[in-house]
Amino acid sequence: MNLVPLPRLIVEPLVRAALLEDLGLAGDITSASVIPHDHRSTVVMAARQPGVIAGLDAAELAFTLVDPAIVMRRHLQDGDAVKPGDVIATIEGPSRGLLTAERTALNFLGHLSGIATVTAEIAAAIRDTKASVACTRKTTPGLRALEKYAVRAGGGMNHRFALHDAVLIKDNHVAISGGVTEAIRRARAGVGHLVKIEVEVDTLDQLREAMETGVDAVLLDNMTPDQLRDAVAIVAGRAITEASGRVTPATAAAIAASGVDLISVGWLTHSAPVLDIGLDFVETATATESLTRIARVS
Repeated sequence: MNLVPLPRLIVEPLVRAALLEDLGLAGDITSASVIPHDHRSTVVMAARQPGVIAGLDAAELAFTLVDPAIVMRRHLQDGDAVKPGDVIATIEGPSRGLLTAERTALNFLGHLSGIATVTAEIAAAIRDTKASVACTRKTTPGLRALEKYAVRAGGGMNHRFALHDAVLIKDNHVAISGGVTEAIRRARAGVGHLVKIEVEVDTLDQLREAMETGVDAVLLDNMTPDQLRDAVAIVAGRAITEASGRVTPATAAAIAASGVDLISVGWLTHSAPVLDIGLDFVETATATESLTRIARVS
């Protein structure tokens, strides 16, 4: 997998905002009052359940923005599969900074790894078909870039990133503009030649109308596998076919077998369960001893 990291310019403001939210107006008063300022520790980050890792850059930034003296050594990379007990990274540095950044780092890593994990499950279910799994704009406000990156880490694809980078004519657009044909006509007149146009259809009759008018892609909403097969036959390669609705790891294979090009899944980003990842502090152990301990007890 050719997973291109997000630029720090994108990731850092999101991590910084999360840290500021947690630090408030007075900082980490617990660590500041309980831990000596010159105390140092080693932390081992390990998986507690199987999954796919995503978000290591955000996790590392959480530590280093709190204290540049903290050093994080990665043993795995984004996109790697893990099983319970696998050590993901070792982090060493001033204990106050480690404690202050711990929750923010785990929030990002657990959330993004959860997205990568469920994406990988669906990707595995459809691997013997030509279909790919894609996310949508149903993302956590402010975290879209990170969440869509996590989908890529899990082997999925990204749909449009925002309202400005592609036209997607949905049911309300069709209803308000007066029909499929008129909506497509207005879209073609309103955007440049490099902008793709996709239209959502609920019925095969709407699909036929869309194909007569001409579009780049069709979103086949909540159709059964049999209906999807008919839709693929109607399109006959003239546009990208995208299925959506009622997609789970259990249903994805049947949907993909219909011959569609894409399966879009909104819950990948808005409802993926967090992957359980833990941090264990080892007071006087070396990094090597820490790895051995966590591998044994996790």
